Amino acid sequence: MSTRVASRLPSSVTPWRELILGVGKAIPILLGYVPIGIAYGVLAREAGLDLFAVMAMSVMVFAGASQFIAAGMFGAAAGGWSIVVTTLLVNLRHLLFSSSLAPRMARFSTRTLALIGTGITDETFAVASAEPAAQPHHPWFYYGLNLTAYAGWNLGSFLGAVLGPLLQRVADLPLDFALAAMFIYLLVIQVAGRALAATAVLAGVLSVVFAAGLHTKWNVVLAALIAATIGAGWEHWTKRSG
Repeated sequence: MSTRVASRLPSSVTPWRELILGVGKAIPILLGYVPIGIAYGVLAREAGLDLFAVMAMSVMVFAGASQFIAAGMFGAAAGGWSIVVTTLLVNLRHLLFSSSLAPRMARFSTRTLALIGTGITDETFAVASAEPAAQPHHPWFYYGLNLTAYAGWNLGSFLGAVLGPLLQRVADLPLDFALAAMFIYLLVIQVAGRALAATAVLAGVLSVVFAAGLHTKWNVVLAALIAATIGAGWEHWTKRSG
């Protein structure tokens, strides 16, 4: 596998350089995952899970939103199959992530794709997608990206699980802002050009308008769909006009 991939990459692209590059790209994700992981660990302990169960979920599942949901369902004494099906539905979006990244990894072996696929999250997908499509990467770039994010999440989970019983007023800790800050960073690195910037601003304005006017929890989804449709139409029109 390594020989086949290396033969199609420039000589300057080496596994160690790619690993370091992937780790560097993932540092903002790590900084966001640690406090979010702490929040998960705290909430999971409050739901009745012991340290082993909290860490086993982070090590084997590694799915932030699903772990928060599962911890809440454990606390509500939900059935095992209900938890499994719910987390499966929440994570179905990863099929779309993998399909989107597949053309960039067509030269990789099935084993390599499986290893990379297990580490894809919303944030690592965003960073990988932001890389120029014409710039080939060695598999070790994706290993560095995914493993750094994985380490940050598990470190946060452990700290939260250990400190959870010692923290009396968890709700007062601003841990939730780390998620918003991380997504702001991911948005900024992907906004290249006025069209994307206008689409991002439009989505933000529409989301606020829908939340305030319609009082719906679907404001983000609706705003994203409308803004993306308008942005795609604008781009198509400008290309045809040019």
